[in-house]
Amino acid sequence: MLSSPLRSVILAASRNARVERLVAGAPLSRSVVSRFVAGETVEDAVRASRDLTAKGLSVSLDHLGEDTTDAGQADATVKAYLLLLDRLREAGLTGDGRVEVSVKLSAVGQTISDDLALEGARTICEAAAAAGTTVTLDMEDHSTTDRTLATLATLRQTHPQTGAVLQAYLHRTLDDCRALATPGSRVRLCKGAYREPADVAFQDADDVDAAYVRCMAVLMAGEGYPMLATHDPALVERALGLGRETGSYEFQMLYGIRPLEQERLAAQGHVVRTYVPYGDQWYGYLMRRLAERPANLVFFLRALASRS
Repeated sequence: MLSSPLRSVILAASRNARVERLVAGAPLSRSVVSRFVAGETVEDAVRASRDLTAKGLSVSLDHLGEDTTDAGQADATVKAYLLLLDRLREAGLTGDGRVEVSVKLSAVGQTISDDLALEGARTICEAAAAAGTTVTLDMEDHSTTDRTLATLATLRQTHPQTGAVLQAYLHRTLDDCRALATPGSRVRLCKGAYREPADVAFQDADDVDAAYVRCMAVLMAGEGYPMLATHDPALVERALGLGRETGSYEFQMLYGIRPLEQERLAAQGHVVRTYVPYGDQWYGYLMRRLAERPANLVFFLRALASRS
């Protein structure tokens, strides 16, 4: 993880419209974005899914977009997911949830109203079920956590396989893990990638790692299905140790980050799911990836310099 001051600067920039215009308009090589984003079209998403599943990996696809304040755009996002699920089904990629989708509620209207977001998410869940796969509700900044979990609870009444996401760096998450470690409950545990204040989230990297271990232990000992989203070798090894004593689980890693490790774990018989974003609204996602690891920032700056 980057030093806290630099990470804070990058995360602040991730939601700054002026910086977004500057970055999006810069002469970046396509390789910078394509390192972390599969492409802009549904065809790109299907192609990436086919390539990854051929390597023994599972996939969760995210149609990029967040903080939607226009009902028309929220509806367009829902329709984009319906098209995606239809294309994935036609390609034979959705059986047994091999390729699923991840949905940010703010992209389908949560910023406008919880009812609009619920309606959109329910429509996507119905389409996913018809295609033979599942949906995971992405978690965003802490101000939406209660609302997102409430929507999850409602969706699970008719679509019990809907996945949750919990962020280990929030002080509340250990309790949320205990509440969600129930039979059939799919829970993705990640460290957290948003800029959060100290009164709600751990700020030090070591504290975040320790919180992740505590949360992981609760989920692995529970009756649900943990989905461990981490690239940290130490946390992966800790999970492998816990996994020898507990039930089924999977690893989740981001598209473009430690791809050889993803393939190695899959070759050893572990379920590994690659989180694959696609679409043209890549800016916020890219900035959060740069804030997470120094290597990502170096890659970005070198590519920028090569085209300046």
